[in-house]
Amino acid sequence: MTAREPASGAASGAFSLSRRGFCLCCLSASALPSASGWLSPRSAFAQARGIVDLMMADAARSPIKIHRLRGNVAVLEGSGGNVAVLTGPDGKLLVDAGIGVSRPQMLTALNDLGDAPITHLINTHWHFDHADGNAWLNAEGAEILAHKNTRTHLAAAQHVDDWDHDFPAAPPNALPRQVFSSEHETKLNGSTLTLEHYGAAHTDSDISVRFVEADILHTGDTFWNGIYPFIDYSTGGHIDGTIAAAEANIAATTDQTIVIPGHGAPVGTRTQLHDFHDMLVDVRANVAALKRRGLSLDAIVAARPTAAHDAKWYRSVISPALFTRLVYEGV
Repeated sequence: MTAREPASGAASGAFSLSRRGFCLCCLSASALPSASGWLSPRSAFAQARGIVDLMMADAARSPIKIHRLRGNVAVLEGSGGNVAVLTGPDGKLLVDAGIGVSRPQMLTALNDLGDAPITHLINTHWHFDHADGNAWLNAEGAEILAHKNTRTHLAAAQHVDDWDHDFPAAPPNALPRQVFSSEHETKLNGSTLTLEHYGAAHTDSDISVRFVEADILHTGDTFWNGIYPFIDYSTGGHIDGTIAAAEANIAATTDQTIVIPGHGAPVGTRTQLHDFHDMLVDVRANVAALKRRGLSLDAIVAARPTAAHDAKWYRSVISPALFTRLVYEGV
């Protein structure tokens, strides 16, 4: 590996979704205590609780679906966030690790991509559905690389307020040994990978990973393809940073770029990046206008500031009420 920067050590009512392979986006609202998109803020918060346990349980039994792209890059769908895999003579490089209990299914899928060993892993951020598999992948031989804030968050216990969930510190072998602060470049399997930190977006640890020659961009959770996103204010996330990250992703792509989102349909386009950005901007403007009028959070939720977007974007456990609550927190 060579580095540019030295590495240091429909809105309301019940619905259900067809289950491709499990991920946050595929967990239908009917799996939660209420499937109504328009809940009170208190109910929206209560609905978010238990997401982690549901995801863990389903990841333990769900198959992994392989999407082959180009330039020896594939996407594995079904273990938490979408996982990119680059294969070649230098071994397999993974972008994100999924959920640890998916190890048997992940190994089956990785073996289907060839017999090269697992040698490298990049975390796009610290959340469990992207980094919980770090320990077993390291045991298989993967060197772990991430932004320095990812290591900081993994190395200590974390509480995510909007999930009301406590995550213990990761074991030493699950921590990234190589970290960077702004930009990083590495060459592997004849491919150039460039990594860039977004700043405070979904969290404060988010990075993009570009496969330069193949023109593929993995955005981590700064892009949710076709579903409302989660923003983790507990570890530095912010609606304004999420919008800024969406703008950065648009600027970094062309109409020929394949975009891999953190969640949602695993093969995305620049047009879908534009759609995501425009939805974020519109909902933020609606919530901000209502907040300037002095309305309470309950009143803003009741005003349905996401209503124009719900038919397209309400496809997961991030309900209109919960997303409104997340935007409200940052305006």
